[in-house]
Amino acid sequence: QVQLVESGGGLVQAGGSLRLSCVASGGTFSSYAMGWFRQPPGKEREFVAAISRDGGSTDYADSVKGRFTISRDNTQNTEYLQMNSLKPQDTAVYYCAAARFTAINTIVVLATRYAYWGQGTQVTVSS
Repeated sequence: QVQLVESGGGLVQAGGSLRLSCVASGGTFSSYAMGWFRQPPGKEREFVAAISRDGGSTDYADSVKGRFTISRDNTQNTEYLQMNSLKPQDTAVYYCAAARFTAINTIVVLATRYAYWGQGTQVTVSS
């Protein structure tokens, strides 16, 4: 079973940038498709970005396309989310997640397909 720990959240002004990290332990990181989700205040959890096991395929929510970049380093067991041009509506708790039993170039966008989740990291964007 893999454990996921996010870091890098914080308070930033609109237009600023943050880089989230998610470190995995207890499993073979390269065997998991990975994703980022977020839960804004008072709203349901939503998909942000996903990346395949080999890092060759990615997908993004329309709301973050062109501003966020997902990546992974399988040698460091770490997933990243680079967030640029942040907006107040990006304020949320951000979660990383790992999905099992996927082909090496498959991306996963459905939250129900993810077996493992981190504890979340708060991102607050002030206007």
